[in-house]
Amino acid sequence: MNKFFKLAAAAGLALALTACGSSEGGSDAESKTINVGATTSPHVVILEEAKKIMEKDGYTLNITEFSDYPNINPSTSDGSLDANYFQHQPYLDSYNADSNLAEGDDGYLVSAGSIHYEPMGVYSQEVEEVNLDNLNEGAQIVVPNDATNEARALLLLQDLGIITLNDDATIDKATVADIKDNPKNVEIVEIAADQIPARLQDADVIVVNGNYALDADITDSLRAQEAADSDAAKLYANVIAVKESNKDNEAVQELVKVLKSDDIKAFIAENFGDTVQAAQ
Repeated sequence: MNKFFKLAAAAGLALALTACGSSEGGSDAESKTINVGATTSPHVVILEEAKKIMEKDGYTLNITEFSDYPNINPSTSDGSLDANYFQHQPYLDSYNADSNLAEGDDGYLVSAGSIHYEPMGVYSQEVEEVNLDNLNEGAQIVVPNDATNEARALLLLQDLGIITLNDDATIDKATVADIKDNPKNVEIVEIAADQIPARLQDADVIVVNGNYALDADITDSLRAQEAADSDAAKLYANVIAVKESNKDNEAVQELVKVLKSDDIKAFIAENFGDTVQAAQ
């Protein structure tokens, strides 16, 4: 996030909090107000639609948009935000652990509900169908270099028959070291997930999360993706995260209810297609 954006986001957040106050207590107006931090796409887009629905029932949803996410959880832990929407449960668990927060601590964050899932997708401009037969010897495949997403990418490539992993490779810890069979000797290139879409032009195949594909507008090159009923879909669903003490807040519960409604599910399907799917 550049310096100007950080200042603008901070100013917007401060203004929202000054005008509305915390939703953990106070007047009736405050109890029906919720301040939510979120990353741009698809999270803010979905929240803007939810805001319209909530207004009909007298709720005020203030949205603070972030271009990246390191500061969102700390701002939720300290009460600057009432909730956030950008992460899956494993990331949330890691934040609590890295922050030395345990159940019962003031800043401990929990999920108030699973909202949507961003499938790991395989994209290519070289081939229409990504499989072993269509790939050239030594084809270059770019995957995320962080532990969570690399494991998902490798397992997806295994599902497509391109590589075979060791039997003990799992969705939370598989690495390139677990590749035991690589019949086309594909070259696995590991880089940061947000940089992967830019490699679509020069790599044979890229494997990346749906949100990055959306931001880069490359969804027309989608060739395959994780199944909606897969273990990954269940484990990596994006959640509404709140302080543990705020989980039963009226406005939080209303937000989750609206985001899980049929109206929002239809909105997600219409606006994002296969790259974002409502949580099961």
